[in-house]
Formats: sequence, structure tokens, C-alpha cells
Amino acid sequence: MFEFESPWVFMLLPFPWLVSRFTGAVNIQRQQAVQVPFMDDLLAAGGDVATGVGSPEKARLSWRWWLALLCWLLLVIAIAGPRWLGEPVPQQRSGRELMLAIDLSNSMKARDFEFQGQRLNRLMATQLVASDFIQRRAGDRIGLVLFGEQAYLQAPLTWDRTTVQRLLDEAQIGLAGGSTAIGDAIGLTVKRLRETDNSERVMVLLTDGANTAGALEPLQAAKLAAEEGVKVYTIGVGSDTHRGGNGLFNLLGRSQVPELDESTLKAIAQQTGGRYYRARDLQELVGIYDQLDQLEPVTRSASSARPVQAFYSWPLAAALLLLLTLSLLLVTDGIAVKGRKR
Repeated sequence: MFEFESPWVFMLLPFPWLVSRFTGAVNIQRQQAVQVPFMDDLLAAGGDVATGVGSPEKARLSWRWWLALLCWLLLVIAIAGPRWLGEPVPQQRSGRELMLAIDLSNSMKARDFEFQGQRLNRLMATQLVASDFIQRRAGDRIGLVLFGEQAYLQAPLTWDRTTVQRLLDEAQIGLAGGSTAIGDAIGLTVKRLRETDNSERVMVLLTDGANTAGALEPLQAAKLAAEEGVKVYTIGVGSDTHRGGNGLFNLLGRSQVPELDESTLKAIAQQTGGRYYRARDLQELVGIYDQLDQLEPVTRSASSARPVQAFYSWPLAAALLLLLTLSLLLVTDGIAVKGRKR
């Protein structure tokens, strides 16, 4: 359907006539700042310019006059915003509200994941799998929280999946401190999800250790999440047999990587109505995110959008071209008049 975005602009069409009607003729002799040598000829045409009768000079002036009016008409049309509205396109009626909370503590340096013959640390494996998970969230809103010793909101809930993926890919181990503040990460996520209008709120928490920092205990944070209706799905990553941040043993033969606190992660998921997952290798991690694809649909009201194609550039370009042509013709006439006077 063709329409004008601002049809009221057409009220400006008689503006040139109103200016000429109420301002009267300009006394060229008194305007010393502007010298228009061919204006005498233009004014001499008088009332004959509209009809085009009289001398050839008057006919040319009449032609210029109509050209100026056409230029003004095209400018008004361009300002009015001509556009074409396409047929309504239905938008997706369901989606998810998801907040990802990713552990960046020092223990995520452990290289116990393998991909195409290469050893990956836990963060690299998480970025590899979670990035694909994010890109599959078409129609969903997704946010990102990064936590270590402290928790930070890296991306609020948004439909811009590309930006969220880029922010996750740019995350570095130790960026938020070397410890693990699971409770603070849950608390920050609950605070952000509380601002949404949807009744279903979901958090996916990925960590490889135990809570060793932060002001809020994980189970206290889980209680707050349950009160706000936030479901927390927890993922524990890392091999059961791994020892040492780089696969090395320390002098006492003990692991340099904190043991995964599975009991707390299970309790968090159970208390909030979520679920706990265990990812010992890349295949299990991929399978977990595949299962998360099927979780927590949030029904939204039906909506539609109409594609819009604007056409203002065409009359605007034509008006500018006519204006340039008119200017060149007036300059040419001025030169010709000056030559005759000599």
C-alpha cells in the first residue's frame, strides 16, 4: 500500500504564492547587497509570465517560473515521505528469557576438554558450545553475566545475539577475579530478571568449582531466585580425574583445581525448580545445551510487522536536479542580458 508518512506537509504547497502575495515586489535598487542584473527583465515580464504571451524573453521567464514551481512541488513530496507498506509479516509468538552466568575463575584454565585433537581449557570449551547455543536463540532474549571473585552484568537481556556472542568470546579467565562468587552471580541475575514482565524467568549457571567468594551464599541466593520465580539450571564442568590447572600435580599430589561442589549446584537447581547437569567432556556439554534448547518457552502476544520501503529520495533527487538546472539557466540569462546592455 502506497502512502505518505506526513501528508500534512502538503499544506505548504501554497507557501510561495503566499510569500509573493503578502510581501509585495522587492525594490532591487534598494538592495545594494545583492546584485541581480537580469531581475529587471524578470520584473518587466509582469503579469505575462504566467501565460507565456508576449516576447520570447517573457516566454522564457514563464518557462523558468513553472520549472521553479515543479521544483517546489517535488521538495514538498519528498518531505511528506512517500513510502510503500508491505503486507503484515507475523512475528514469532514464543521465545525464552535466558540469562547465562559463566564462571571466569582461575580454575577454568584446566585443559580437560578435547576438540579435534586439541586440548581446550574449560572456558574455551564453554565459549565454543555456548556461542552456538546463543546463535540458535532466534526470537529469544538472552543476557550474559560473568563472575569470578565478583559478578558483572556483561549484557542485559537483548535480542542482539551477535553482540552477546562477541562479549562471551572476548571474556578472559581472571577478568572478574580468581575466586568464585556463585551466590553473587545468582543474586545479580535475579535482580536483572526481576525487571522483565514475563512470568517465566530462567538462568543457566555454568561453573567448575565451589563458592569461595562473594557476599551472598549460594543457597540464600537460590531462595531469592525461588521467591522471584527464577528457575536456575546449573551446569558443572570439568573431568572427574583432572588434577592441576594445566594437568600437573603439585608437590603434595593434591589437585590445584577446587573440587566441584555438586551438592550445592543440585540444591540450587532443586530449590528453584530447575535442573542440574554434569559436563565431563565436550560431548556432554553439547548435549546439555541441546536439552536447554527445549526448555522454558515463554508465550508472548501475537504481533506482526510491515516492511517499509521509502521513496523520498526520488523526488528529492529530481528537485535538486531541477534546482541546479534552473540556477544554470538564470545565470545564463544574466550573462546574456549583461551582454546586450553593453
